[in-house]
Amino acid sequence: MNSDTIEVNDADRLRAQLIDRLVESGSVRTPRVEDAMRTVPRHVFVPDAPLEKAYGNAPVSIKYDESGTSISCASQPDIVGKMLEQLEVEPGHRVLELGAGTGFNAGLLGYLVGDKGHVTTVDVDDDLVEGARARLVAANIDNVEVVLGDGALGHADNAPYDRIVATVGAHGVPHAWLDQLAPGGRLLTPLRLRGSVSRSISFEQAEDGAWRSTGSEMNTFMPLRQGIADDARRFVKLTDDGSVTLVTNGDQAVDVEALAGVLTQTRTEVWTGVNFRGPESAEWLELWLTCTMPNGLSRMPTTREAIDRGVVTAPYASSTATFEGGTLTYLTRRTSAEKAPDGATLYEFGVIGHGPDAASLADRVARQVCVWDRDFRGHDVVFEFQPLDIPPPATGVGRFAFDNPLNHMVIAWR
Repeated sequence: MNSDTIEVNDADRLRAQLIDRLVESGSVRTPRVEDAMRTVPRHVFVPDAPLEKAYGNAPVSIKYDESGTSISCASQPDIVGKMLEQLEVEPGHRVLELGAGTGFNAGLLGYLVGDKGHVTTVDVDDDLVEGARARLVAANIDNVEVVLGDGALGHADNAPYDRIVATVGAHGVPHAWLDQLAPGGRLLTPLRLRGSVSRSISFEQAEDGAWRSTGSEMNTFMPLRQGIADDARRFVKLTDDGSVTLVTNGDQAVDVEALAGVLTQTRTEVWTGVNFRGPESAEWLELWLTCTMPNGLSRMPTTREAIDRGVVTAPYASSTATFEGGTLTYLTRRTSAEKAPDGATLYEFGVIGHGPDAASLADRVARQVCVWDRDFRGHDVVFEFQPLDIPPPATGVGRFAFDNPLNHMVIAWR
């Protein structure tokens, strides 16, 4: 047996193990999506990665900017699976993908639409387009067209599309996507809603003309670049050595000078009495806080060293921080004195604050954690977007409206 045969066998084995885990976790639910992910070889689309990395449940970066920040990657497989399930692609569909990247997701879409379907995928970079084309050929996938262009403009030449999917993050829904979607079609896009909080949301047009969600999943994608819906981020160092960083976006007012050294200022903490089981996601709590806090909720990437040195105390690893002027708070957790009815360990959420108004801001965050827990925990959430040229949508208890550069966005707890 030669080395090429050994590598093929290893790739098949590792791919099977990965998909088994995705099925077990529920990221992959339907036989068609499972077949696609078992058939299309991810390692062909990330040829420079070791097989173990190609078939790990993690993104694989393929391009970086001048600062060394990743700007294109093969997405994390469980996110890929969830989004394919959300999209509900059928044989014969015409699909538009925004963000070709490695070409792997387009290859999966090509498998799902079959011989009678067609996939168009768009990317803004020549090298990514050429790379995706070459890898699709290597994987023997011939029903995918890779196009150089601005994803925010779609690709009108092959419209209309039964499905449009963005595999890049956006802060707003470009009008071209809606114009190119066939009647009854579905749009799936990762939207940064406010602050750092993003969700992959599937939309269909309702009878009244509004675009409403049919489902959503928590995830974050690299933002669109050089386009109508691009969404530049700003990284604010909260420590001189960069061990704690605040991620901010264009819809947030940030005073970088006022936040300098904030973590060395007076510290306060408030505990909420709101508990979660260990593996339970706090994604809906994050969404509530980003809607109710004046500046939304932001990610605060932190090194292990900063935690060990006591610069920060057990920061919640997802979107965690809110800030106003020179004051910053972040979510934290500790083991609760209570137990679940079945005896499982529970973890209580708290808020740690630093800065001149730390006590006040931490108390506001804690109160909203309790409001969500008491009145909205477990409720369904619906997302809707509307054109900016109509009157602003109504708001109310549990119903929030925010404008982005392209749309009115509504987030409503039922």
